[in-house]
Amino acid sequence: MDLEIQIQSLISTCVYGMFLSFTYNLLYRFLYTKNKVMLIVNNFIYIILNVLLYFTMLMIINDGVVHIYFLLMTFLGFFIGNLKCKNISKVKIKEEAEDLNN
Repeated sequence: MDLEIQIQSLISTCVYGMFLSFTYNLLYRFLYTKNKVMLIVNNFIYIILNVLLYFTMLMIINDGVVHIYFLLMTFLGFFIGNLKCKNISKVKIKEEAEDLNN
């Protein structure tokens, strides 16, 4: 794999980590429901869809080659995304506090 493809893969996996963080924060309420069956179904669907999206992206960019530093960049992007998505988390926490008060 040449350097240009590796750089494209690193950048895209970092952006994917940010996307993963955004969707996680957006779908937090559905991923942590009180109903055990819905919890398992929602988490299974969320994980399968995101894994398929990640490997499809890698198939397009570099023929599906996965390296450990791609996964490290995904985690880095996830943590950067969490820092940027604090507004979504604050709204979510306020909504849950209002629900508990009612």
